[in-house]
Amino acid sequence: MGNNGNSNGLGTAGFILALLALLGCWVPIVNWILWFLGALFSFIGVFKSPRGLAIAGLVISFIGVIIIVALLGAIAGVAAAVS
Repeated sequence: MGNNGNSNGLGTAGFILALLALLGCWVPIVNWILWFLGALFSFIGVFKSPRGLAIAGLVISFIGVIIIVALLGAIAGVAAAVS
């Protein structure tokens, strides 16, 4: 299992960071940092071959954006209801 020169390190890193952000979506600040780095690395990795994990990282990052927006909306809704 040696490196045959056919790897995409940034795409793999983006996928892993996006997956960690999705799993840790309940930790606000850490999640946002992991999400941003995962999306950035995945986006850069899409332009390199092979693209599979980079595309998967982008998809997971977009799911993370939806979760972040939903959590912020829920927090804003609770804050408005309390005050």
